[in-house]
This record gives sequence, structure tokens and C-alpha cells, in this order.
Amino acid sequence: MRARNLYAAEGLHRTHFGQLLVACPVRRMYADLSESAEVARRTQDVRAFNRANRWRKRGLALVLNKFGISFTAKFMNQAGALVHVYVDGTVLVTHGGTEMGQGLHTKICQVAARALGVPVEDVYIRETSTDTVPNASPTAASASSDLYGMAVLNACEQIKGRLAPYLEACGGDFKKAVNAGYFDRCDLSAHGFYVTPGICYDWNNPNCKERGSTPFRYFTYGAACSEVEIDCLTGDMRVLRADILMDLGNSLNPAIDIGQIEGAFVQGIGWTMLEEVVWGCNEFPWLKPGALFTRGPGTYKIPSFNDVPVDMRVTLLKDSANPTAIHSSRAVGEPPFFLGSSAFLAARQAIASARRDNGHPDEHFTVDTPLTPERIRMACGDRIAESFSSKMSRPRPSGFW
Repeated sequence: MRARNLYAAEGLHRTHFGQLLVACPVRRMYADLSESAEVARRTQDVRAFNRANRWRKRGLALVLNKFGISFTAKFMNQAGALVHVYVDGTVLVTHGGTEMGQGLHTKICQVAARALGVPVEDVYIRETSTDTVPNASPTAASASSDLYGMAVLNACEQIKGRLAPYLEACGGDFKKAVNAGYFDRCDLSAHGFYVTPGICYDWNNPNCKERGSTPFRYFTYGAACSEVEIDCLTGDMRVLRADILMDLGNSLNPAIDIGQIEGAFVQGIGWTMLEEVVWGCNEFPWLKPGALFTRGPGTYKIPSFNDVPVDMRVTLLKDSANPTAIHSSRAVGEPPFFLGSSAFLAARQAIASARRDNGHPDEHFTVDTPLTPERIRMACGDRIAESFSSKMSRPRPSGFW
């Protein structure tokens, strides 16, 4: 990894589409992860292991990434919410996002509780429905906590503003203030709305041309270091250790976010190492053209328990508040996904070591994703693999396979 290729920390670099990077932490993250993951020492350990072992090889790779947060269709960057406060002090929240196990409802409850100054146990979620919050954007692009969190905050601030004189009169007691407001005919319900500001990628807009395109509100940054071991005789691969560092600003819920990071990272390993799609084509003549062979778990392999890193360490970057999102947080979900490619690059290093032992000294070689056990085995370049690949490269008789 060449640190000189990294983005600068503050206001010196733009993306290829012209967006200025503000408070970019990748240099700090690279240095922090290199130290915490002991990259220098472990690199030497990997080399020593590879010198001592003929048929098992290891590799180590560190990857950084940035992920833009906002929908790239401008009209989708809007969100609505509906908040009701009841005379017993409980709160009912409806928003346009879909809960699918990613913890969105939990975060929204936290936002409402914090805004109104009530216990999170007093905040209830009504499931998403277009009869309460219409015209919702898809729950996608990792932006839903930002969008709907801000919409809920907007609604809560409206109610809190109406309740202000009653809160003052009741000494800050929320339930008493709500009762006083109700008997004084104060509206205890509000529709919240949020539009992501600063989004601009209209190339004909002179403002965009002047300051550069800004299709994203901000970026979520991540870094990962993976150490893998391959079996040169079978192609089997396992991730021995993965160190992941994510910049999530002031996380809304670290427990949820760390779980999201772990899941996205393992999914990224599946994407780069396991999930091969096989269609009928010239390469696979035993299938009808256009027929999909990998249609279920018997043929399409997603990550399982055995593919989770043996040692997995997740850390959130400190002192990196993001003032452009809800409560200075950063989005999580998709951003850690690409970091799974660190396992792919580490496996490629392990293959390179095997190839050197088999008489291919540092020559360029290509491996494709997904780097399945079959592809690992065939890429090692030993006599058995090359004999098989040479036979497969000969012209096949009609009807072969």
C-alpha cells in the first residue's frame, strides 16, 4: 500500500467527478489500522510461514474505501415522518423507511426519545404504511437513518416547540407538560419532512460547474486488513484474522453498527470469494445457452459460519463527528461491503507465493472474482494443475461434456 496515493486530510483533493473531500480521514485510518493490526510484524510472519510451508500459503492485504451517502437520483433524497404524542407521555412514530433487520426502527426510536427528552421505552413504532407517510423513497443506499432520522427530528422539534411554554411551567416534566398542553388545546401531532441539502449534479447548473459536482452529502470511510491461508492442494481458503476500522462519526447505536459492519464484511467475502454465477455459454457447453445453473443453495454458495474470520476485530474511528448527518453520525450498511475484497487480495498474495515455489517467479498472473477454491487451486501453477489446464485448453471433440 502506497500512502502517497491516499487522499489528503482536508480540502486538497477532489473526486474524479469533482466533489471536494472535506475532513477525509483515510490517512489517519491507514496509520491507525496499520498499527493496531500489526501489519509490519505480521507481514514478516506471513513471509516466514510461506518459506517454511510448501502446500499451505498465507497472504495479508490492507484495503481502504469510501462510500458516498445520498441517492444519485436527486428526487429520492426526501423523507417524511408522522409523530403523535399522547396524554400519558408516550410517543408513536411512523416513518417511510422499511425495517429489514438492520436496526432502523431502533435508531428512529432513539432519535425521537432524544429529541423529546423521554425514555426510549416510551417511544413506539408503527410499521411503515403509505396511509400515514406517503411517497417514501426506497430503503436503500444506506441513507435511511439519515433521511428518516432527520424527518422524525423535524416532527419532534415542531412538537417540542409547541410544548415549550408548558415545559417551562411544569419544570421540564414532559408528561405534565403534555397534559397541560392537551387541556390548553395544543396540537400534539406533527408531520416531519426532510430534504437532503447541497445535492448538485446538474452539469448544466452554473453553481455545480463553479464548485464541482456534489452528488453525495458526505462519505463513509473504512479500512480492513485480512490475513488468509490457502490449501494449495484443494484450493480451500479461510480468513485467519480480519481487522476492520470504520468511520461512522458519532454512531447512533454502536452495537447495531458493529453488527452491520460484520455482516457487510462477510458478505463482501462471499462476493469476492464464493458467489459464482454460472450461465450456459461457450465456457459451459453442458448448459443450454442462457440457462442459469446456480439457482439455489446447492450450486450458489453464500458465506456460512465457516467463512467468518476466525479472529474478527471491529473498531469505530474516534473523534470524527460528521455535522452533515443526524446527530453527527455516518451511514452504515453498504459502506463496509467492499472491504471484504481484502480477503481476495490476501488470497492472491498467497497464490503468488505458491506460484513462486512452482517456478513462476513474480510474473504477472490473473485471478478472477469470485476466487473460488477451484480457481485458487488452478492458479497455484503446480505441475498437476498445469497438466489439467493444458488438457482443458486443447480443442474438444464434438459432444465433449
